Amino acid sequence: MNDTIARRLRDEAARGPDLRLNVGDLLELHGDASVAVLLMLMASLTVIPIAGAGTVLSFVLLLLAWAWTRGHDSVNLPARVGALELNETWTRRCLHGLAWLHERSQRWLRPRWQVWSHRTTRPLWGAWIVLMAGVIFLPLPFGNVLPSVSLVLLSLGWMARDGVALLLSTAVGAAALAYTVSLGHIALDLVARAGAWLGL
Repeated sequence: MNDTIARRLRDEAARGPDLRLNVGDLLELHGDASVAVLLMLMASLTVIPIAGAGTVLSFVLLLLAWAWTRGHDSVNLPARVGALELNETWTRRCLHGLAWLHERSQRWLRPRWQVWSHRTTRPLWGAWIVLMAGVIFLPLPFGNVLPSVSLVLLSLGWMARDGVALLLSTAVGAAALAYTVSLGHIALDLVARAGAWLGL
């Protein structure tokens, strides 16, 4: 299945010039509107340098977290999000990047340590999605990269029932939290220094 999707994405990327797709088109190429696929797609798109994309998509991630926690297997994508169009450069990059993800997941992921993907863990992973969405919402330099990778690993690991991928998701997410906290400390220190310099 992953190889089929990867070939479909590669073929689409090989189309002629002026290739522009929207989020709905990317989802249609996957042929699946499951919560896990939507999570992978939304998380991947949060790192695209489009003004406000991370902020908007972080709210979509919250919607997916709610559906995930409730045990829903599918959810309707908001129309405005589905209509979000990428330029030609980022359309091709997304197609090749998503194809690469599917190709590697086919090779590396397999069912193992399935206790981590048991249905009783869904609320915990739902909370994790909320936490990563919160980090993505913050306007931090390169702050979307690690939480995005964490959520992509979560979605791929869940689809493959691969507990190792899910544990890697928590490790990458923990690094994202550490990065956020460290920047917060730096920002507070700068504010304190500026206050002291101004005599406040």
